[in-house]
Amino acid sequence: MDGMLRESGGGWRARLAVWVDSPPVQRLVIALIVLNAITLGLETSPAVVAVAGGWLHAFDRLALSVFVVELGLKLVARGGAFFRNPWNVFDLVVVGIALVPSAGPFAVLRALRVLRVLRLASMMPQLRFVVEALLHAIPGIAAIAGLLGLLYYVFGVIATSLFGGSFPDWFGSLGASLYTLFQVMTLESWSMGIARPVMEAYPWAWLFFVPFILVATFTMLNLFIAVIVNTMQTLQESQQVRTVEAVRTVTQEEAAALEDEIRALRREVSELREWLRRGD
Repeated sequence: MDGMLRESGGGWRARLAVWVDSPPVQRLVIALIVLNAITLGLETSPAVVAVAGGWLHAFDRLALSVFVVELGLKLVARGGAFFRNPWNVFDLVVVGIALVPSAGPFAVLRALRVLRVLRLASMMPQLRFVVEALLHAIPGIAAIAGLLGLLYYVFGVIATSLFGGSFPDWFGSLGASLYTLFQVMTLESWSMGIARPVMEAYPWAWLFFVPFILVATFTMLNLFIAVIVNTMQTLQESQQVRTVEAVRTVTQEEAAALEDEIRALRREVSELREWLRRGD
């Protein structure tokens, strides 16, 4: 009796999980996320709030209620397995932030309600793939960032020693030099705003700025992109391999089941022939 109850309980939970993950429900949730993102943006406009502030707040509460119900149903359907999926935990944290009271010491977290828009990354497979690729690329990115930090430090010390006396606002300290070099790396007014004024005092300064830009901007930043692209390609290939293996496994299981059915059918035919022979 207990086994039947457990089986029935598992049955309705499985059906609930299938319903929550069904395309119509997921499309509804995605539509609410997009509309809620639009309303949260409109709430930043005093003119819009003065006209339709009540409607915007009402829709925000409605969307939040739907998100809470959806996560509650997923939690009931999956039980402890709900927390083994990082995306479920992410959705729970993002939605939970919106439940923080609007008054009190944690009221500042209410400004983070817009993080609900990030749920699109967990709802849409394409965005989820990009996020997973970025997470898998963190070790490579960290290594490149470490190397870039070393280059910054070396060039920062050199710039402070060479140009600090004449340009204290840009290179007067190591911190100021690092910030100036970051501006140079982004190519924002680096020539007319920084390099050329320095070259008026130090005509050979281009020997410093040009190699720095070549290394920091064109080489290191391209390495970041290369690592991310390579990780995405590796993940896609691994997913294709898993898909092929899953299809092969299913095919082998179906082939084995078909062979068993053929053997059983042959036994039945043999038994039927034997029975007919005995009847004759």
